[in-house]
Amino acid sequence: MSDHATMQAIARLVPEGSRVLDLGCGDGALLDMLQRSRGCSGYGIEIADADVLACVRRGVNVIQLNLDEGLAMFADNSFDVVLQIDTLQHLRNAEVMLRETARVGRSGIVAFPNFAHWPNRLSILRGRMPVTSRLPYEWYDTPNIRVGTYTDFEVLARRNQLRIIDAFGLEGGREVRRWPNLLAGTAVFRFEHD
Repeated sequence: MSDHATMQAIARLVPEGSRVLDLGCGDGALLDMLQRSRGCSGYGIEIADADVLACVRRGVNVIQLNLDEGLAMFADNSFDVVLQIDTLQHLRNAEVMLRETARVGRSGIVAFPNFAHWPNRLSILRGRMPVTSRLPYEWYDTPNIRVGTYTDFEVLARRNQLRIIDAFGLEGGREVRRWPNLLAGTAVFRFEHD
């Protein structure tokens, strides 16, 4: 999620001076922004060699780790905020990582492509899997293991005793708070463990 407006919308959810863990941090752009503009500190977790190198070049602390192996190296409440931005849909066990996010962080923020966005629904009605800017791959070459919707995450959060503090959609870098399941390509949630 490299769009600057989208990163800004997510960054606003992170309190200034927070200790942050960014799961699947990519090239470290968001964590770098949080360090520079919000006085945050912390670590990124990334598996791809090129992205780990990009983080190092940015001056972002990064740990090379496969998230499917879990977060056992971190104690409970080690971080103020744990980010999962465009990560959840790539994990083999998304529910376990969601619980781990709530365990190691006082709060969590997730963002993922909202499969219920109206253009996706239209593609399905036409008998085709959607290909959009948020879901840019054909069904046969996608790195996404799963797809989910804004409403699906609300159900998953309740099932895992997570209290949603803030929730909205993002479309074109703008927040969508009215009918986000239909009108937003990205679902964003900030939550805490009950």
